[in-house]
Amino acid sequence: MRAELKRCSEARLAVNATALAALIVLMFPGNAPAQGKWVKLAPFPEPAFEIAGATVNGKIYVFGGLPSGGQTTPPGLVYEYDPGANQWTKRKPMPLPAHHIAAAEYRGKVYLFGGGIQKEAGESNWFPSDHAWEYDPAADSWKALAPMPTKRGAAVAAEVGGKIYVIGGAGLHPGAKEAALSPSQPHRSLGANEAYDPATNTWQTRSPMPTARNHAAIGAVNGKIYVLGGRVASPFIGGDASNTDVVEEYDPATGSWGALRARMLTARSGVGFGTYGGRIYLVGGEFQNRAMAGVFRDLEAYDPAANQWITLPSVPLARQGVGSAVVGNRFHVISGRLQSGGIGPGQGSNYDSHDAFEITDK
Repeated sequence: MRAELKRCSEARLAVNATALAALIVLMFPGNAPAQGKWVKLAPFPEPAFEIAGATVNGKIYVFGGLPSGGQTTPPGLVYEYDPGANQWTKRKPMPLPAHHIAAAEYRGKVYLFGGGIQKEAGESNWFPSDHAWEYDPAADSWKALAPMPTKRGAAVAAEVGGKIYVIGGAGLHPGAKEAALSPSQPHRSLGANEAYDPATNTWQTRSPMPTARNHAAIGAVNGKIYVLGGRVASPFIGGDASNTDVVEEYDPATGSWGALRARMLTARSGVGFGTYGGRIYLVGGEFQNRAMAGVFRDLEAYDPAANQWITLPSVPLARQGVGSAVVGNRFHVISGRLQSGGIGPGQGSNYDSHDAFEITDK
């Protein structure tokens, strides 16, 4: 009889444990398992951060970056990565070097918008820009486009329905005298949402994003655009900026912003991002408050259909300001900085690491 009671008790405990585990997954969707692994690839030839990445015809293109090593002029880097050969090739540099650029691919071309530029040698390199460029990888050539309506840097861009939406960023107050952005210069985060039409080389102002922010991530899934995280107030993490975990959905078909989506598992900015299989992948990023400053290793994916976050294996090396792109089932994370910004000279460095997360569950 005692043995039978013991077996019944153990069975009840097993059922309860299973039910509890299922409840935990429902309550904390970020803990849902997902498969994949990290692979190490050819290092980036000129380590940089605040670079932009895009994929064209199975190859990755990396653009821009902040100056390093005591330099003040942005390098205007352009590199091509061939996954088949696991090899980097330097391409024609940007006509106007910039950092914190928004980039998107459309019909075999890369479109780059805004960013921080330098007007004169030796001065600040954080003048917000309205420049727009088309880069043709096949010809390794550049073409100037109609300028953006709003000068800004640290915006994000995504293509839907043949138009490219440039959203958010940081710029000057309306009516302010043109000046470079700095922690001591009055400026603001922007909710600007401006659509570029490559067919007509024209811009259209659309409904602004409810949460003005910069250094965010973006992804387009099933005809809708999602803006994830970033920072509010200043673009300078060491100033009065605060990271946000807000996720907002924009429907270009209706021109409207929907209700708030599931918040990020970790509020962060300066992440790498890419879209694959209906999910938006976010990696790395930075954080600061009065007590600490640092960078993240976290890799998380947002599934808009389920409105759910998924935790994935962390990137081997924590960093921020990376270049990122998706080729096939690999999410590439390229270069970046090993420490959060604004912490003083000599305390942070760029790194050449090039890692890719091989997605096996989609």
